[in-house]
Amino acid sequence: DFHLPTRGAVAHEPGLYVVHVAVEMAPIAKVGGMGDVVTALGRAVQAEGHRVELVLPRYRFFDSSPLLGEERFEAEFEWAGARVRVTTAVVEGLRVWFVDPGNGAFNANTVYVGGKEDQARFEFFCRAALEFLLRTGRQPDILHSHDWSTADVAKAYWTEWHGYGLWRPKVIFTIHNMNYGAAKLGEAAYYSQRFTTVSPTYASEVGGAPLLAPHNAKMRGILNGIDPDIWDPETDAFLPRGYNAASVEEGKAAARAEVRRRLGMSDWGDKPMVGVVSRLTKQKGTHLIAHAAWRALERGGQFVLLGSAPDPKVQAEFAALANSLDGANAGFAFAFDEPLSHLIYAACDVIVVPSMFEPCGLTQMIAMRYGAVPVVRHTGGLRDTVFDVDFDKGRAAWDLEGSTDWQADGVDATNGFAFDGADEGALDSALNR
Repeated sequence: DFHLPTRGAVAHEPGLYVVHVAVEMAPIAKVGGMGDVVTALGRAVQAEGHRVELVLPRYRFFDSSPLLGEERFEAEFEWAGARVRVTTAVVEGLRVWFVDPGNGAFNANTVYVGGKEDQARFEFFCRAALEFLLRTGRQPDILHSHDWSTADVAKAYWTEWHGYGLWRPKVIFTIHNMNYGAAKLGEAAYYSQRFTTVSPTYASEVGGAPLLAPHNAKMRGILNGIDPDIWDPETDAFLPRGYNAASVEEGKAAARAEVRRRLGMSDWGDKPMVGVVSRLTKQKGTHLIAHAAWRALERGGQFVLLGSAPDPKVQAEFAALANSLDGANAGFAFAFDEPLSHLIYAACDVIVVPSMFEPCGLTQMIAMRYGAVPVVRHTGGLRDTVFDVDFDKGRAAWDLEGSTDWQADGVDATNGFAFDGADEGALDSALNR
């Protein structure tokens, strides 16, 4: 199949048929950034004229989801000792197929339950997804799987399904975080036709890993992005008042007042607000998050945090931090709360992202979209998206504007503050500025 473009032709090359196999999708099954990316990438590729569909497990918590009100039956079949039922709905403009096995694999009220149980659940899901495509006669051009949880798609497709009727697809695999399931990631890299990770800098950081290095010719670091229609402060239904660049002061003031009301904070003096929206893990720099809270209050500001820790010890440390700080100027919400996250981005003047490593990160991009200045540690995708106002003028001009001389060209494309170290003093060097 060769496609030779003809200048002046009026015919259009037909779009691709792309099927994502994933265990997260925002907003219905979001744990981290992968859920956002699966949705945003699907919508962006569909907007380019391609046909995009997703296959997800049908978790039990979907029963109470208002977003699946139009869910309908699609197919049912026996496979691997279980009766597999598949339903479908349109979520964020994308057709989604939900795999619901009768063996109760997804009866839990969370996406992840932990350990070997997750491995078994998701291995079954990957194969059931491929069997669904085969049984219903679908022939995607591209199968796109994500992270360790659906890494099995690549090997299973080529070794078990390709020769039995599901003949058409090529496989793309995306690594969202090398910190989990390295062996699975290496296996998927071997069996995929291309594999990607979510920023150029992270690709260079992990490209030397022994499981990936033999396949580096197939790897691309492609920067993640956010969906500007979902993350739009002008039309965001979770805000008390929409705003744009012209009305940002009034819009953010209204959001700050609402955050203070919800978290029981003072609105006296209208102090600058520093925020963190993050899972509380060592990867995310929990020691620096805690320091940012103290530092914000020491400098006369307020601090808000939305997030929770999977490790009970870390959760207890942050609960103690919340109790030790002045509740009038510090607010903590230990939960996953998508509406509140929108509100905090809108309310804050500064968003801190002090990750020890960060494959891409969406927090800093959302912050900028909502008029909050990002303060980040320069690693992975944080370095690819945030350019320090004092130290990155040349790099920003080249990366964002193609200018080799920012002074001569009058280009200043910087957009935030950054630091390189992993200690409190390094964070202060950016946060103080």
